[in-house]
Amino acid sequence: MFLKNDAQKEVIEKLHTLKEGIQARGAEADRENSFPSESFQELLKIGYNKLTLPKEYGGDGFGISEMISFQETLASFDGATALAIGWQLGVVGEIYEKKKWSEEQLQHFAQEITQHRALVNRIASEAVTGSPTRGGRPGTNAVFIDGNWHISGRKSFTTLSYALTHFLTSAWIEEKQAIGFFLIPSTLDGLTIEETWDMVAMRGTASHDLILEDVVVPADALVEVNDGPRSNNINGWALHIPAVYLGIAQAARDYALHFARTYQPNSLPTVIGELPHVQDKLGQIEVKLKTARHILYSVADHFGQPTTHDAAAQDLGLAKHVVVNNAIEIVDLAMRIVGAKSLQSQNPLNRYYRDVRAGLHNPPMDDMTITKLAQNALKEGQEVKHS
Repeated sequence: MFLKNDAQKEVIEKLHTLKEGIQARGAEADRENSFPSESFQELLKIGYNKLTLPKEYGGDGFGISEMISFQETLASFDGATALAIGWQLGVVGEIYEKKKWSEEQLQHFAQEITQHRALVNRIASEAVTGSPTRGGRPGTNAVFIDGNWHISGRKSFTTLSYALTHFLTSAWIEEKQAIGFFLIPSTLDGLTIEETWDMVAMRGTASHDLILEDVVVPADALVEVNDGPRSNNINGWALHIPAVYLGIAQAARDYALHFARTYQPNSLPTVIGELPHVQDKLGQIEVKLKTARHILYSVADHFGQPTTHDAAAQDLGLAKHVVVNNAIEIVDLAMRIVGAKSLQSQNPLNRYYRDVRAGLHNPPMDDMTITKLAQNALKEGQEVKHS
């Protein structure tokens, strides 16, 4: 990772004090398909939930580049823990950068974050729509009755469900013919978490279904109104997602490297790290890891500069595509170095192999990224011809 300042380094150091516990609880949550709640309490104690909240609102004010360094570090301990709490960093960063909410709403929620350790996730996925980035209309509905919103529906992939204090939930508003996002406290009547998360990957994220049965919220709970798919909204804070898979790849690389340095079967006069074919695989890992890291941090840095923001927006999907696919290949190469031992249920590479593939199903999707790159290239060709 690339460190910019002492404040960033201090957060990384605090994370490393939690490493052993997060690793152990992450492994247990994977085995039992449970939720490592203590890990999130420890992260809240070091103020992880307010890292991307601007300083003027009482947060630490870290930018996108710093955020991905934190996520990469945390994911090298446990990918599921990092992916789950990463939505807090990304959602808060986006909300306060774009300021779609009223100032009163922003101030109120900032107090929830700083004073009450609030955790939020944007809850938009539904079985009937598929990925919300593809523009499907929510089956969840919001109706305005006597000064309050009444919301009913069912949401899937409610990541961090057990720890969330607020659900930033999408719902269709018929009278507006638009999708609204409502900030809903988790303590309200009518909210139920149904334990449906039974996946082979990212098992510790508790990404269960959220059921809303006539949940009543005040008028100002409607904080955003969108008239199109979220894929139209370029959001650099979404880079917290590929940062997780970069962290998993780093962990796999470190494990394979340690194994190559220390394992010596009695059929060899030296450790396997001296073998040419093992060094070839290690070299391939280094190329893929450095390539992924450079493109991720380069795009993140460009988001922080007004003159390069638009160019970075075009490369957002590319960064995610390269990082995730490189990470998958890195884990595979690491397993080839370690051999059949990597398939043992207690071997961390087993979990890395399963968790890293989840990145293929996080937005933006590969097919959308590749199609957009092709369309941009075709457009550039037309512009050159006309000029």
